[in-house]
Amino acid sequence: MGILKNIFKKEDGKEKKAKPSVKKGPLLKPIEKKETKKEVSKETKKTPKIPVIKKGQLTEHDYEVLHSPHVTEKATKLSEENKYVFKVSKQTNKNQIKQSVENTYGVDVEEIRVINIPKKKRRIGRHTGWRKGYKKAIVRVKKGQKIEILPR
Repeated sequence: MGILKNIFKKEDGKEKKAKPSVKKGPLLKPIEKKETKKEVSKETKKTPKIPVIKKGQLTEHDYEVLHSPHVTEKATKLSEENKYVFKVSKQTNKNQIKQSVENTYGVDVEEIRVINIPKKKRRIGRHTGWRKGYKKAIVRVKKGQKIEILPR
């Protein structure tokens, strides 16, 4: 019980914690803790401004959503119909894909179709392994707008 008497001191019938002892630094100078919390009245308290993202303005999140354009013969044929195919992150949804395509390429997206390609078992000789699965999105853009995936 001698340990608890040092931690708690009684004043006016109330128990209060004793202040922690001051630690000594490498040069035997006392190090004091600075209080980081400041009391601010409600009138002077300012709310942080949320940045407004304009259409066509890139964010860090856009690079995490879109991995790469999916260039195949079928994807090339779809580009004639204003549909473009992208490999995307597994965790993304249609809203995130739409926002990142609009910000990256500056186009208006009308429709998105998402396909989960499962991983597949592959065998080379007697060795077996797995080919990675991925998620791809087919994005339809407004008529008259274009995305140039492969620069000419």
